[in-house]
Amino acid sequence: MKNSFTHRAAIKKTRFTAIIEREDNMYVSLCPELDVASQGKTVEEATCNLKEAVELFLECADKKEIQQRLHTELFITQFEAI
Repeated sequence: MKNSFTHRAAIKKTRFTAIIEREDNMYVSLCPELDVASQGKTVEEATCNLKEAVELFLECADKKEIQQRLHTELFITQFEAI
């Protein structure tokens, strides 16, 4: 079994998306590519906690689970509605 340092070194550094929404007095952050979420008291803390959650998921999950959850084609846009 690989230790986490070796496993982490084997994972290619990848850019992920963070969608952050204010809920009451907290910020909820979501990585839509992996469907991983976290939260924090500030936008910066929510982003940092999400990064940590994604890294932990990538370290612990097996390759099959990562591939099943990974959304490689992601579009974020805005539109107007009445």
